[in-house]
Order: sequence, then structure tokens, then C-alpha cells
Amino acid sequence: MSVSHKSSAALLGIFIFLGLAVLGYTLGNAAIQYKLYDRSVTVKGLSEREYPADIVIWPIQFNVADNDLGSLYKDIDAKTQSIRIFLEQNNIAPNEITVATPDITDKSAQQYGNNDRAPFRYTAFQTVTVYSKNIEAARAVMSSLSQLGKQGIVFNTNDYESQTEYIFTRLNEIKPEMVEEATREAREVAQKFATDSQSALGKIKRASQGQFSISARDKNNPHIKRVRVVSTVEYYLSD
Repeated sequence: MSVSHKSSAALLGIFIFLGLAVLGYTLGNAAIQYKLYDRSVTVKGLSEREYPADIVIWPIQFNVADNDLGSLYKDIDAKTQSIRIFLEQNNIAPNEITVATPDITDKSAQQYGNNDRAPFRYTAFQTVTVYSKNIEAARAVMSSLSQLGKQGIVFNTNDYESQTEYIFTRLNEIKPEMVEEATREAREVAQKFATDSQSALGKIKRASQGQFSISARDKNNPHIKRVRVVSTVEYYLSD
């Protein structure tokens, strides 16, 4: 082999060696960086607040019984009208009151059970619903509805369908502020963890916002809603 060929081979070997050395350093450095960035802490932040409900849905249900269908309908109409008047006298607007079609049962037409001892042939179930944004007025009249009982109106209060419902509709208005609060709380927790572990808190690696939940504050105050959200955030840590 000539001297020039030996020199070229030697240079090629040197270049290959240097290239492998640089590649090894780069890969090693990348592995170290990955190792550093792979360290992280996952924390949760909570935002919880209380707000008054916006809408009340109050079904007022009563029962009527009679042996004559015509008299039954007259009784339904009279008692429905009494309820309407009472509600309007207590600050419930007429357009906030709706009346459903009465549910009437003819016991003589039933094909099962022993109906021979039934005192009345016809029974009716009627619902008058209050749908209002005036929560205070509705709650005030609820406590005095028993006055209509003196007029012979038998209210149904134990059925699930007769339960009053309170609705909170302003969730979209408060979402941004509550998410910000939950995220801020999560960062405070992460910062405390980083300080205790003698690490530096880095950027957010990933974050997820939990579902908003709306519930009654307690069983005695269903018109006051508790709104809560939990944010989960993962932060990078470095030495």
C-alpha cells in the first residue's frame, strides 16, 4: 500500500472516531436531559364555592275522588283555581304557573284487583307547576301552602315527582375564574413539594380539568348550590 493510501485511511479512521465520539456525547447528553425532564410531580387543586339557585321548579300535586265524572272535573277545576289565586296573591306571576292535564283513573274499568270496596269510582291526580326565577317568593309561599288544606285540598308530598327542584344556570359565567383558582392552588402545592425536595419547579407537563359538580349545600338548603371542580396538573422538576 502506498503512503498516500495509508494517510487517507488514517484520516478516515480519525474522522470516524471523532464522529462516533461526538455522537456518543450527544446521545449521552440527550439521555441526561431526558432524565432531568422525566422527573415530575402530579398535584390536584380544588375550587369550591356556594351560589344561590337561579330557578325553582315546584310541582304542587293534589288528589280528588268522586263517583260522578262531571263532578270530579268541577272539583279539579275549582281546586286548581284556588291554588292559582293563592300563588298569585303571594307574588308568583301568572306566567310562572302551568297546569297539567289531570290523570284520571276509573276503578271500575280496571281488570285486576278487588275494587268492590273502593269508596269512589273515579280518582284524579292533578299537578300545578311553578317555574320561577323568584326563589325567595316561591320559598315563602311553600311554607304557607298548608292554608289551602283548610279548603279541602289534599296535597301529595311524598311522591318523588312532587319534589321541588332548584337549578343553577350560571356555570359558564364562573367556570374561568374557578379553573384559574384550582390551577393556582395546584401550583402552590407543587411549589411546596419542589421546595421540600430541594428541586426547582418547571413548566407544566400535562394538565386536565375535572368535571364540574353542582349539588345542594345540605338537605335543609337545597336552594343553595355548592359548585366544585378539581384540576390535575403535572409539573416538571429539576435540580
